[in-house]
Amino acid sequence: MKFFADTADTDAIKELAEAGLIDGVTTNPSLIHKAGRDFLEVTKEICALVDGPVSAEVVAADHAEMLREAEVLRRIADNVCIKVPLTIEGLKTCRALTGEGTMVNVTLCFSANQALLAAKAGATFVSPFLGRHDDNGFDGLDLIRDIRLIYDNYGFATEILAASIRHGIHVLECARIGADVMTAPPAVIMGLAKHVLTDKGIEAFTADWAATGQAIIAPVAHDPSAGSG
Repeated sequence: MKFFADTADTDAIKELAEAGLIDGVTTNPSLIHKAGRDFLEVTKEICALVDGPVSAEVVAADHAEMLREAEVLRRIADNVCIKVPLTIEGLKTCRALTGEGTMVNVTLCFSANQALLAAKAGATFVSPFLGRHDDNGFDGLDLIRDIRLIYDNYGFATEILAASIRHGIHVLECARIGADVMTAPPAVIMGLAKHVLTDKGIEAFTADWAATGQAIIAPVAHDPSAGSG
């Protein structure tokens, strides 16, 4: 399963990328607002930090204006993925852009029927929102299961990009179900490395090693005859 960072925080993206933990980035208007950065500027910076897709979202509601905005966004870098809402206008835009070879992420998916439409429109990714689905009394993981089954039934190439990931259990269950991608805040991704037994093991090993009085790298001896300058 591919990991995308759901953020516009370039420092966090750089840290995750250097550790080899992410394959792409997703952004949205809310994340851009939180970052307090110029939209085009921060998107360009993010695209330079990762090799994989960087989702940049249009804000227009109608097809013609979405295409105009998409034209600006896809000039930023070759790895920009245009993000459009799961509306009829968004699906029209998806069809037009994918026909030109542009990656498209169809977002705000809350039903398997919507995901079916996104696949028929040729979406590169569809983004079902697990956490928000759960918040409204539904089971977000059941939504992922339904989409996986439907896509496998018909061999759709659209990748399931599990979004609105809140915690590590979401990540684990999406991997079990077979989501192609998950996107989560940096804190959730970094938190996957944490385990109380790992921490206790490191603490015990560190104490035992200190008791040996050894060092893997020998300390450099200080030569008192050497001048300071």
